Amino acid sequence: MRSNKRKEGKPNHIITAWSKEDGFSLGQKVVNTKSNEITAIPELLEKIRIKGQVVTIDAMGTQTAIAEKIRLKRGDYVLALKENQRTLHEDVSLYLNDAEIKEELRKKGKYKKTIEKAHSQLEIREYYQTKEIGWLPQKKDWKGLKSIGMEEKTIRKDGQEKKEFRYYISSLNEDIELFSRAVRGHWSVESMHWQLDVTFKEDANTTLDKQAAENLNIIRKWCLSILKMVEIFRPNLSMKKKRFVISMNPAEFLEQVLNF
Repeated sequence: MRSNKRKEGKPNHIITAWSKEDGFSLGQKVVNTKSNEITAIPELLEKIRIKGQVVTIDAMGTQTAIAEKIRLKRGDYVLALKENQRTLHEDVSLYLNDAEIKEELRKKGKYKKTIEKAHSQLEIREYYQTKEIGWLPQKKDWKGLKSIGMEEKTIRKDGQEKKEFRYYISSLNEDIELFSRAVRGHWSVESMHWQLDVTFKEDANTTLDKQAAENLNIIRKWCLSILKMVEIFRPNLSMKKKRFVISMNPAEFLEQVLNF
């Protein structure tokens, strides 16, 4: 919450457990000014029920202690790999980009391909997953680690092509459908952050009291969840337009909104 600070002070930094399937916040934790996300995530996980659920976290949260916390609470994880786990990232990327390995996974059905049109461009996503990780030196360090995976994204626009690769470790058994859902579904939490910043202009809010700012953050998330479900005038109306329409005549829409 960028504007929630005085001079050189630090603004509220809030991490959120967001349900992609239901579109609402399961819980949140303000990161202590002397701490960081790595210590706050286990504290948040301790507060919520994740048994039987798949937890996805950005690369910053790819830590052995966090993986262990998820497994101890009987959840599963799909954790992104980047440079903060340099050796593991290199090992997984080299293995999954081997042409023979990719061809073998395609033949065995450990592969899925989707094609979408979005933002005037063609997006091709190819997912690979394998449980053949006995060769991985770091396997013993990650509680419950059963598979590794990759998303290969090809973007085609105006005759040009760009590729992006993302790599993951997971406690899931080989299940390409579930793995691809988890990877693709992680954008939902990024969408939530975008809506808070753009639709609700949270970063521009100058509420300085930390507790008051956190309370407003919770209220915005409630509103976001309701706006996702409620239909005003026509389907697929943008969040911004829904807010505007309701604000122009709250008495007309109040009962409809409260029913959610």
